Amino acid sequence: MGITRIVKMSFQQDYAEEFEIFFTKIQNQVASQPGCNGVKLLKQVGETGVFFTYSSWNSEADLNQYRQSEVFGMIWPKVKAWFVAKPEAWSVEEC
Repeated sequence: MGITRIVKMSFQQDYAEEFEIFFTKIQNQVASQPGCNGVKLLKQVGETGVFFTYSSWNSEADLNQYRQSEVFGMIWPKVKAWFVAKPEAWSVEEC
């Protein structure tokens, strides 16, 4: 059974649209990582700048491998600078 990773990110208003555009450019890079079964971007209704990534992984080991990858190393520092609050993340599995 795989895991789902949910990450909540709150962006400075000036960067919300830029993040959406950036995500469309990197979505396939993330989805093509070993063990990844797809990644989606969700936006909180009524809250400009609050997004969630929802990604599916074969295992926690695959997720951790991605977090050590060159792709993650290119993405995370860039978007981290745009945050207005510390991101929150959950790894969950179906019951």
